[in-house]
Amino acid sequence: MIVMKFGGTSVANADRLKNVADIVIQEKEKHGSPVVVLSAMSGVTNMLIEGGQKAKERSLDEALAIVKEIRQKHIDAINELFESEETKGALLDHMNKSLSELEVLYKGVSYLGELTRRSLDMISGTGELLSSKILSAYLNANKVKAKWLDARAFIKTDGSFGNAHPLWEMTKSKTLGAVMTEIAAGNVVVTQGFIGSTSEGITTTLGRGGSDYSASIIGVSCEAEEIQIWTDVDGMLSADPRVVEDARIIPSVSFKEASELAYFGAKVLHPLTIKPAVERSIPVKILNSMNPEAKGTLITAESRNDEPICAIASKKKITALFINSLDMLMAHGYLARIFAVFDRFKTPIDLITTSEVSVSITIDNTENLEAIVEALSELASVSVMQNVAIVSVVGKHFRDQSGIAGSVFDALSDINILMISGGASDINLSMVVSSEDADKAVRNLHAKYFSKVAK
Repeated sequence: MIVMKFGGTSVANADRLKNVADIVIQEKEKHGSPVVVLSAMSGVTNMLIEGGQKAKERSLDEALAIVKEIRQKHIDAINELFESEETKGALLDHMNKSLSELEVLYKGVSYLGELTRRSLDMISGTGELLSSKILSAYLNANKVKAKWLDARAFIKTDGSFGNAHPLWEMTKSKTLGAVMTEIAAGNVVVTQGFIGSTSEGITTTLGRGGSDYSASIIGVSCEAEEIQIWTDVDGMLSADPRVVEDARIIPSVSFKEASELAYFGAKVLHPLTIKPAVERSIPVKILNSMNPEAKGTLITAESRNDEPICAIASKKKITALFINSLDMLMAHGYLARIFAVFDRFKTPIDLITTSEVSVSITIDNTENLEAIVEALSELASVSVMQNVAIVSVVGKHFRDQSGIAGSVFDALSDINILMISGGASDINLSMVVSSEDADKAVRNLHAKYFSKVAK
């Protein structure tokens, strides 16, 4: 069994939904019934969240106007996809019920003037329920047996609203029972990404990249042969095509390489998608719903690509902290005290380099930056550089090869490097540069490793 996840751009309108149905039908004919995981139609989740914010600000009329816009977007798709008045009526009834519940939520938020994470999860997961219902009906209307399942019935999570984590044992049991029963009956299963529920049935969302994560959770629970992530690009690229014109598709990467690329700037895949699949060695394939003939990128436990350099990635809007104190010299436990500050404020560290009397750290979450600097200042002198960027060279077996670092620094000879992090990972060498230099650094490195003639 294969799990196929389609993102928002893949289901943006009636034409895109038809295209998704064609891809699903072809998959069913080749390999049997898949599980199809859908995102909301493009832009809908942002509209839902915006509506929640408007309601919180007690601009209820504006929030309800957004509901009207969402309703019309789905009505247009339904009218274009279906001829049967009976089918249209059933879908419109479902949609109106969901959107009436949404209006009630907005009214409650407006009345209280408060938008909790729990309320936001109830609001922001509405789009997936609508898009998946439409696709399921369209498949059935085209003589493809499809079963719509509410993901909240089997993806069970903790109560971390906005970034919920699956309760694996309960989820596996419920997913097998719900999903595999329908697959065994020859049905295509159509369900939602992004949403789940607590054991008490309260709606939760899985956070950033949640739809990909849903596909991975289902794939692991059902021991899928493959997890397909259908998006609007041909696969993972050797660099951001907006920065490097001749960026190329990477045919194969390892799980580790894909995770590094995802974290350090590649937006095609979220690292959480990788983790469950790694645990069960389930291949993940990145494919393009607008160009289904493209081979895409295959992500496996070990890369099938022999090249030492896989890709160049960058991550902007980073903050660097430079911590200096002579008290570090020959002292033990000093780093622990520094790390304890970041732990206290629940702020992850991206990169770290150390010397005898200094520590350099980068973070991308600056919510508690002022408090962190204040706490660190009790231990050492602290300077902060905001709006810097991490540029990463991702490949394989760096420790076993000579000359990698030399060639990287040669390519960046005209770039001021603020910080270097290497050796912690055998597949990644990262540099911190100013944001203004980031794109130039990526282009220089890409030319060095991927162009026939270095520029």
